[in-house]
Amino acid sequence: MNGNNDILLDVRNLKKHFPVTEGFMKRVVGQVKAVDGVSFSIKRQETLGLIGESGCGKTTVGRTILRAIEPTSGEIYLEDEGEMVNVCELSKQDLRRFRKHMQMVFQDPYSSLNARMTVFDIVAEPLVVNKIARGNELEDRVSELLRVVGLDPQFMRRYPHAFSGGQRQRIGVARALALNPKLIIGDEPVSALDVSVQAQVLNLLQELQEKMGLTYLFISHDLAVVEHISDRVAIMYVGEVVEFSDEETLFAAPKHPYTEALLSAVPKPDPDYKKKKIVLQGEVADPANTPSGCYFHPRCNYVEDICREERPELINVAGPDEDPHLVRCHFQDKLDLIGIEN
Repeated sequence: MNGNNDILLDVRNLKKHFPVTEGFMKRVVGQVKAVDGVSFSIKRQETLGLIGESGCGKTTVGRTILRAIEPTSGEIYLEDEGEMVNVCELSKQDLRRFRKHMQMVFQDPYSSLNARMTVFDIVAEPLVVNKIARGNELEDRVSELLRVVGLDPQFMRRYPHAFSGGQRQRIGVARALALNPKLIIGDEPVSALDVSVQAQVLNLLQELQEKMGLTYLFISHDLAVVEHISDRVAIMYVGEVVEFSDEETLFAAPKHPYTEALLSAVPKPDPDYKKKKIVLQGEVADPANTPSGCYFHPRCNYVEDICREERPELINVAGPDEDPHLVRCHFQDKLDLIGIEN
């Protein structure tokens, strides 16, 4: 992947295992495999949607890329001045300087903003900490950032409680933009908002991407939102990617049974449209005690003996001249799965 000059972020075999301890001595008796060998890349000015049920590890992936959580193993390369820098190898001092290239927009705008700080202090903090601006220059920069996200700078001395949920999320976006990052990780940034406000924030993110050349990793469980904003999509299940493709191909012609089940739950605004929803049996596998073979086999409608015994590899099913379409399924070339009709 390093040979492609368009790649901004290249994640290779990323793992994050949390130890399970018991007793007074905190003896380690197991591992929770929150992220278990995830690999993907994101091109410049592209949006990659990362989808999965709650607990699949998608938020852990985002925080591990930022090294807000230290990875157990793997490599995370981010392009900087023409070179791919391994974020995992940076010292704490170097990482602090490098973090200006990577920022995050959090899920809950009510808890991600410090209630004791004014909007000015919240947006200015990254600039002050990194010694980029001060005095009048700092105030001008904060005013500019608020205008960019559609807020009136005259309210910058107010506290977060004075704003609506959508306005608070815009404040969070302004804070993320303060250091002119290359990559923004959105951890379900619209899931806590009303539907009408969701559309406004999504449109804002797309406008900012065009104006500022931003690259997004957009984490969500809402397929309709991901379909709207993403260029490519990765589906996660129990800590691993089970399907990865461009948005149009994945939604129209999925190759993994889990993807098919997720797509069957996407509502369509057509009263005459009838589609049978696929109801998966059982619960999501325990990442501390994963099943043998394919992790999805206890819930799969197409399961066979090989699924219970052998873990499938993530293989490319696309042609040599086509964009990669990666699938982790023993029967990816035999199943005729149903996607979303346009």
